[in-house]
Amino acid sequence: MPEGRRLASSPCLAGEIAPDGFDPLAVDPEQARDVARWRRAERIRLRAARDSLSVTDRQAASAALSVHLRRFLVQRFSGAVGQTLSAYWPIKGEPDLRDLMVDLHGRGVTFALPVVEVKAAPMVFRRWMPGMAMVRGDWNIPVPPPEADVLVPDFTLAPCLGWTADGYRLGWGGGYFDRTLAGLTPRPITIGIALNAARLPTIFPQPHDIPLDLILTEDGIAATRPD
Repeated sequence: MPEGRRLASSPCLAGEIAPDGFDPLAVDPEQARDVARWRRAERIRLRAARDSLSVTDRQAASAALSVHLRRFLVQRFSGAVGQTLSAYWPIKGEPDLRDLMVDLHGRGVTFALPVVEVKAAPMVFRRWMPGMAMVRGDWNIPVPPPEADVLVPDFTLAPCLGWTADGYRLGWGGGYFDRTLAGLTPRPITIGIALNAARLPTIFPQPHDIPLDLILTEDGIAATRPD
């Protein structure tokens, strides 16, 4: 996305009121409703743009992201061997990293998948292994069965519909990821998995939004959270 890109519409005229940003601590109910409406519209737009990609383009993006994620883990964390990485099962055109998951598992990385056990509550992370029998969870997403071990991840991957240069993520809108992160101590290293074209100038952060530590796109490291 070119630098300087402006939003097609600006909730509460936020772009005119505060052209260089948006008050992340704002709690005005009307403003919050406007931000929620804007986010719903952006989700529809970004989902349509992702759906328009060819199968070849999606596969290429997934392959490139796998390379960048592997390189990041090897260079910074010795490949995450002996540590637990929470991944995700791809839905609705999300980048597919499952081949990398299988490979890293074989190299000594423990994997978990997030599971919604209770609506509007933090998720849990159930251990995943290649070839295990899965069950259908929230949104009909395959998840490890209830008897799988519950783990605390050292790293967690978060698929992004949209993302910003300061590390914020636009997801599906359920709030599960932020709610889960807020309750984890210590907090895992959070890595957003995104497409470069899905970059946004802002998501108009609200008090519950938690920035990610790192965002990877098919072009490499796209954003890191400021220290």
